[in-house]
Amino acid sequence: MGDVVRDVPRHIAARGDTVNVVTPSYGRLHQQGKPVMELNFSYRGYDQQAVIYEVPGKKILPGIAHYVIDHPDIKSGDIAHIYYNDPVQPFFQDANAFSLFCIAVAEAVKQGVFGKPDVVHLHDWHTSLLLFLKKYHPSYAVLRNSRWVYSIHNLAIQGIRPFRDNASSLEAFYPEVVFNAEELVDPRYPDCINLMAVGIRHADAVHTVSPSYREDVQQASKPPHFIGGEGLEADLKKADKEGRLFGILNGCNYNNIRVAEKGWLWKNTLSDLFIWLQQPNKKYKSDFLAHTGHKITRLLSHKPDFVCCSVARLTEQKFYFYKEDPDLLRELLDILERRNGVYIILGTGAPEYEELFRSLSYERENFLFINAQSEDVIDSLYLESDLYLMPSLFEPCGISQMLAMRNGQPCLVNHTGGLKDTVAHMKTGFAFEGETLDKKKRSFVKVFKKALDLYFDEPEKWKAVCRAASEARFSWENSVDDYYRDLYKLKDADDEENGKKKKKAGARP
Repeated sequence: MGDVVRDVPRHIAARGDTVNVVTPSYGRLHQQGKPVMELNFSYRGYDQQAVIYEVPGKKILPGIAHYVIDHPDIKSGDIAHIYYNDPVQPFFQDANAFSLFCIAVAEAVKQGVFGKPDVVHLHDWHTSLLLFLKKYHPSYAVLRNSRWVYSIHNLAIQGIRPFRDNASSLEAFYPEVVFNAEELVDPRYPDCINLMAVGIRHADAVHTVSPSYREDVQQASKPPHFIGGEGLEADLKKADKEGRLFGILNGCNYNNIRVAEKGWLWKNTLSDLFIWLQQPNKKYKSDFLAHTGHKITRLLSHKPDFVCCSVARLTEQKFYFYKEDPDLLRELLDILERRNGVYIILGTGAPEYEELFRSLSYERENFLFINAQSEDVIDSLYLESDLYLMPSLFEPCGISQMLAMRNGQPCLVNHTGGLKDTVAHMKTGFAFEGETLDKKKRSFVKVFKKALDLYFDEPEKWKAVCRAASEARFSWENSVDDYYRDLYKLKDADDEENGKKKKKAGARP
């Protein structure tokens, strides 16, 4: 989602249109900003005040303004400095924060902070309550003057909360609003609102971030063999029948990108390990960081003949196959060991996954787990690894495979969702598949062996795959063309200018 919210506005602005990007402040993002307006509104039955700030983007570009909304109750959570870990009541604190954010945004629209928006583009369950306010809140009828687009980045996370009788419920957030529960209800829990379903049911256009994921989500899930609509397949089929559901592949940048220096993988990793060892928040894992550094010092003098890697948040979506069957990962490491190869996983996330990978790092010499985040190390991995592994259980689109391919690194992926749309087996990379979990795992191992055999035994064929991977293009220009046509129902500035020229020439535009 972060890549999309960063990249799409740049391509919209390049067409001559104005983009306003609005996010919560999380108690920190407003600090370098300029206050624009105090927003006064009713929330939880009380008068509230939030402040909207204009903040500088990483790049100052004409046509793009960045705003954050600050309120004492919109704070940083303990996951990625955004979300809260609420194992007893999932989404409890997150729903509190985003329900407040949504009504503050509604008030900002009402007060004309963003002018008169032609299109409002929402992302995932976090923002769908703006559609609720548009439909039901009498104070925000002005929201009906815009076209509303809803993007699904991860259908598995739906923001389910009770209608009432809970401090984090729809009635608690907006007690003055009369609503029709049948239009909001979760299909499995009749006493709950499903915020993802609200977005699907009430947006003018619904967008999945790849064409194949659009097909997947209209089918019922059969976990763990297949992850599809996750209970919302009927809503998605209805949206499709109504002509509101579109699958448009996310793009990738190919110009002005951050490029690592060749040959610095081990040095960058070792340098960052020393930095992490000095950080108080890493003290609990200092022994493991030292263990990882010791491994890397040996690799500086005894370089492997093959390196494969994975860079991802440690979640069920990304690494289910390894958690469900650690012997699968051990089997991959055995295959690598016979070829003097190593496997590197970089990421942080769910404690059970961190624990699994730390224990395997102690157990297996050719497995490195970099349990932290570093742009320098990530860029080096994308540049210097030989094969990128992406065994996602499901994948709405995926950006990692595009970044690896951009550097000429083939990817080995599960044949699902957006990975179907980006990786062509034995052409630009490798893919495994199967009707059951066991068949998928066997296919994974078989394709992994095939990839290594190609690298060592058929180098010309391997180079051809690398070359095809580097030449593949998933441009934002093409994707944003589709946004304008299918989602926004707008013509861009170039189209308008061409239309005027044709009219002057007497042609029908």
